[in-house]
Amino acid sequence: MAVKIRLARRGRKKLAKYDVIIADARAPRDGRFIEKIGTYNPLTVPASIELDEEKAFQWLMNGAQPTDTVKAMLSYRGIMLRKHLQIGVIKGAISQDDADRKLNDWKQAKEAKIKGRIDTLADDKQAKAKARKEAEAKIKEARAEAIRKKAEVVTAPAAEASTEGEAAATEPTSEAQA
Repeated sequence: MAVKIRLARRGRKKLAKYDVIIADARAPRDGRFIEKIGTYNPLTVPASIELDEEKAFQWLMNGAQPTDTVKAMLSYRGIMLRKHLQIGVIKGAISQDDADRKLNDWKQAKEAKIKGRIDTLADDKQAKAKARKEAEAKIKEARAEAIRKKAEVVTAPAAEASTEGEAAATEPTSEAQA
């Protein structure tokens, strides 16, 4: 029986989430499976991958074949590297201590890289929000200025008309007196 590590889709339309499952290669995509070992949500930034790494490693060592997408996820989490190192230990190329040290060093570097990416995304989001707020403030000031100028234009002719009306009203009375 050929065993695959693959994704099974769940979630509604345009909001897909996936289960990482162990299944017979002949079973349908969302059909019967042997075991669920994790979840994958591609809609988050960065995509969230939750795996039972021990079970995934055990299935890989027993001969389960991951699909391309799952293989990329396993590589991202370091499980494929762990398999590679374990095969080296079995063949006698390196010791178990060396393999564990290499895996831990790689995981620390990978976690730092992921944390840096998350921090960069958060900083970019804050910077965009600040820029958007400043742009809105400029637009608001420009609108307020335009309204103030329009109000001055409307009140200025009315004020001139009222002063001319007062001057005209005073002139006839002075002529009438003369």
